[in-house]
Parts: sequence; C-alpha cells; structure tokens
Amino acid sequence: MSSETALPFSAYPIRDASFVASLGATVVIAPHPDDEALGCGGLMALFHHAAMPVAAVLVSDGSMSHPASQLFSGPARRAVREAEFRHALSILGTDAQEPLLLGLPDGRVPASAEEPSFAEAATQLREFLEQYQAATVVVPWRRDPHPDHRATSQLVQAALAGMATAPRLLEYVVWAWERAAPADLPTDADKVTGFRLDIGAVVAQKQRAIAAHRSQVTPGVFTDDPGGFLLSAEMLAHFSSPYEVFFEALPS
Repeated sequence: MSSETALPFSAYPIRDASFVASLGATVVIAPHPDDEALGCGGLMALFHHAAMPVAAVLVSDGSMSHPASQLFSGPARRAVREAEFRHALSILGTDAQEPLLLGLPDGRVPASAEEPSFAEAATQLREFLEQYQAATVVVPWRRDPHPDHRATSQLVQAALAGMATAPRLLEYVVWAWERAAPADLPTDADKVTGFRLDIGAVVAQKQRAIAAHRSQVTPGVFTDDPGGFLLSAEMLAHFSSPYEVFFEALPS
C-alpha cells in the first residue's frame, strides 16, 4: 500500500457504529462475491445487530477467478461463488432478504448503455431498489481501480437516474487500498467527504464472512488452476482493521 493511498484514508474522521441508524433500509451492491464482505461486511453486520433491514445485490457471476479450471466448468464456478456469497451473507446476518443476482459476465460488466445487457441490468436493479424501498445504496467507489467496480458504479448511477427519489449513496473501497493512483482518489470535483466507520464490535464477524469465500482465500477449492486468483495476505490485512472507509456526497 502506497503512502499516497494510506494517508488520506487514515486521516478521515471516525463515525460511531450508531451511524447505521441514520441509513434506513439499505442495499449493498457487490461487483463480485467477496466484495460485500471485504468492503462493507462490518457495515452489514452492524445492520443486523441493530435489527435494521439490509439487502444485497451481486452484479457479476464471479466465474473468472479461475478460468483455466477443467474440473469446474464456468457454470460450476459460478455456483461455487454464489454459494460462498450466500454463506457470507448468513454469517453477517443479512440473508433474510433474497439477494438479487444479476449474473453479468465476470471481468466484462457493461459500463455504458452502448454495451449489451447494460440497460436491462440497470432496469432490474432499479426495480429491486424500488421494491425494497431502499433509503440508502452502498456501492464501490466510482474509481475503485478494477474495471468491474467502475462499471458497477455506472450501472448504479443509471438505475438511480430512473427513480423518482434517489436513495442516499455511500461508496466503499476495495482495490483502492492496493492499486489506487492519485487520480483514483477523491478530489474537490467529486464533492464527497470521506469517513471511517467504527466496526470494532463486529470485525471478527466480518473476518468470518471473508473466510467464507474459500475459493478466493485458499487454494483448496479450484485446485487445478494454480494461476487462478487468490487474495494475498497483504490485501487481506487491509480488511482486518476495525474501520471501514466510505465516501458520501457533501450537502448541497
């Protein structure tokens, strides 16, 4: 992690866990299975402990973390990743609401209306948010340095644009901890404020949810693709902190 990335995050003000009470019915949107646990698993667990409603959306099918596997076909890899996603939600206590699974291609989540399936996915997402009566939507930071994360942000913006009343928006970081260039971080033009949410009371619960994504943290699931993706120890260390980082629009 570069000092350029660490400095602004560590300087952000801390909000107490009671902050979740201000968010109302909330929907957490994950580009891949594990992003929900990594980026905002603590937030989700705090909702459960506060007996507040929270739902989840999984954008991609998660099938490309180990594309060379012969033992697991694409649909089989998708099934494993979705099962891990549901397991993580159960650990966080946020599985009462059936998640929305958009099933978009992992690594190729569409980022604009010119791309196939973008408009349909945005409509599905908007209808889910309206049905759930979401007061708050939690989505990856708009420039989190992964193409699917940035595309997810665009998809959410398209969904919100079609709503009569847009929900409150919080943005979380995942890959910015490791890969952010200075241009990826918030600027004055973004008109957002950063803060750290105190998740100390539930950080162990978050760690269990991360571990539920076994195919991403250990080599013992997709065993025949040694070049497949695994979260490094250095990356995972960022998510053992008693704080989660979020951005929110400044008051107009």
